[in-house]
Amino acid sequence: MPKTLHIANSLTRKKEEFKPIHEGRVGMYVCGPTVYNSVHLGNCRTFMSFDVIYRYLMHLGYKVRYVRNITDVGHLVGDSDDHDAEDKISKRARIEQIEPMEIVQKYTVGFHEKMQLFNCLPPSIEPRATQHIIEQIEMVQQIIDNGYGYEKNGSVYFDTIKFAKESGVYGKLSGRILDDLISESRDNLKNQSEKNHPADFAIWMKAAPEHIMRWNSPWSEGFPGWHLECSAMSTKYLGKTFDIHGGGNDLKFPHHENEVAQNHGACGCHPANYWLHTNMLLMNGAKMSKSVGNTITPDELIGGDSHLISKGYSPMVIRFFNLQAHYSSPLDLTDEGLQAAEKGYRRLMEANKTLQAFTHPDGGSDGALNSEIAKLIAETEEEMNDDFNTPKALAKLFELASKINGLKDGHLDWEALADDTLANLKQLYQSYIFDIFGLKEEGESGGDNGVLSGVMELVIDLRQNARANKDWGTSDKIRDKLNELNVVLKDWKDGTSWSVN
Repeated sequence: MPKTLHIANSLTRKKEEFKPIHEGRVGMYVCGPTVYNSVHLGNCRTFMSFDVIYRYLMHLGYKVRYVRNITDVGHLVGDSDDHDAEDKISKRARIEQIEPMEIVQKYTVGFHEKMQLFNCLPPSIEPRATQHIIEQIEMVQQIIDNGYGYEKNGSVYFDTIKFAKESGVYGKLSGRILDDLISESRDNLKNQSEKNHPADFAIWMKAAPEHIMRWNSPWSEGFPGWHLECSAMSTKYLGKTFDIHGGGNDLKFPHHENEVAQNHGACGCHPANYWLHTNMLLMNGAKMSKSVGNTITPDELIGGDSHLISKGYSPMVIRFFNLQAHYSSPLDLTDEGLQAAEKGYRRLMEANKTLQAFTHPDGGSDGALNSEIAKLIAETEEEMNDDFNTPKALAKLFELASKINGLKDGHLDWEALADDTLANLKQLYQSYIFDIFGLKEEGESGGDNGVLSGVMELVIDLRQNARANKDWGTSDKIRDKLNELNVVLKDWKDGTSWSVN
């Protein structure tokens, strides 16, 4: 590939040059949602972040197979190995008084609607856990055959301590030390009567009589352990070892650590060469918590139906807000931050509109301005190649926006800008805003924003007619009334633009 990309690998805790297993092709697996509840904003942040990564890899020219699973098996509330715990999907079905698979369908559809709302591209493959029970049973058998699994009373457990001692691998991803794991496990005696060791985890669970979601297996009628589905499906669609595995930081332990163990136990190799983890979404500087009222849903954020915000924000403003922090850093959601993001989003989109309308008046030449813009274009690419650094790439686009506005209002000299640099700048803005960052014009999907754009076009036309007829009173009245509504008009040589303060 023409660009050199560096990725901060959670496994090695180093920033490494990205070298795909297959030249020109990338296999990427991201842990998807468990569909027993509505998708929350933290999930949205994770999937929007990986959407940008997916888009950028394709921008670099890679053919990407992006796999994102749907967890639709009824896993357990509480300890995943506790036979007395309750199936999450069945619990939700009982609360809503509908069938479990209706719950699965309802929340899967809801998840897809949110992803579409935030303009996330669909993955290449979106496998469901219930569609891959055979593959999961086969992987359990492989783990048993390789000496890392054992059956007790119809359930099968992974022998974590044996694997950790023999492989030296367990704990590397999460940074947990084997001695600490053993010490913690001695303090946790839950299910000790069945498991060989408290640190062992279930890869197949015998279903209790009341458990609805169940399948036949060589060991019992039951269901797979939570960690198993990702190992089985990533292996099926991407191979025993693939390029990138991602998910939220909260999945690093135990989910991803146990995935590593399962893949080694079944296949004898590490599942992914690069591990990427998104960080948490905070609310007003604190972890989101329903118990203290410090949480907001995507619908509340868009509709403005929450005491935590002063108004609703469009999906594209929320997506833009997400771009302002690196995927691996915490992101603090505040009303003030969203208001600033709204202004930043509009400024960026307005700069692109202005830029795309430019035609070079006289051809230009390679002057100082040309060098400055060419340098900023190159630096934008460099920032994204440094572990997908969207906030720094955005900062470069805003530096370029100042140059664009300077050219439009005549503060910068067209003569110092070459035609090819202008063409590169236009391409850069189009590619980054729409193809990589995944932003859209707010009026593209119609609705209120589309109506607003149409109304503003009409108002500007009426004002221009008034000015042409030297009806300065009407022209000033339109401008002043719009100012009262925080709508600012800017008159340029080739027309008038508007923005909301």
